Amino acid sequence: MLTLPASPAQVLAQVIVPTLQHLLPAKFDSLPARVQLLATSGQESNNATRRQVGGPARGLWQAEQGGSIHGVLTSPATSRYARSVCMLLAVAPVESEVYAGLLSDDPLACAFARLTLWADPHPLPALDDEEAAWQCYLRNWRPGAYSRGTDADRAKLRAKWHGNYAAAVHAATIVTA
Repeated sequence: MLTLPASPAQVLAQVIVPTLQHLLPAKFDSLPARVQLLATSGQESNNATRRQVGGPARGLWQAEQGGSIHGVLTSPATSRYARSVCMLLAVAPVESEVYAGLLSDDPLACAFARLTLWADPHPLPALDDEEAAWQCYLRNWRPGAYSRGTDADRAKLRAKWHGNYAAAVHAATIVTA
């Protein structure tokens, strides 16, 4: 388990790259996928916690039991991959078991985050298309702080994304697998 807080390069090298290379088929690994995952973990948890402050979400990507976990386990596009990941990590492919596992299993959290992106009907944004990456994040994570927030809150979250996305692109260019 990754020691937190972690730098973007640490999350990429110690969680994202191994997960994409060893737990999921090769088609899931790409530079845009790595960048989107890394920017999202920065946005959701600051790569500093596996338990949402004041909320139910868990893991570096802040998944919720009835939300993305349910979606990944039941979507025709992702359910077989989710079951395979669960089998490899000795986690029952059941929402409550995956949810519990997110507090201690970073590869499980990463795989479910990647599968969340896979289920999106839109293609992953091209590298360096920060606005498309932001829209992808909003579409798939649906952050309540954004949808229920004020214009000032939304501007603050967008500025945070700018920093997280730049850090993700930078880390992805220095971390090689």
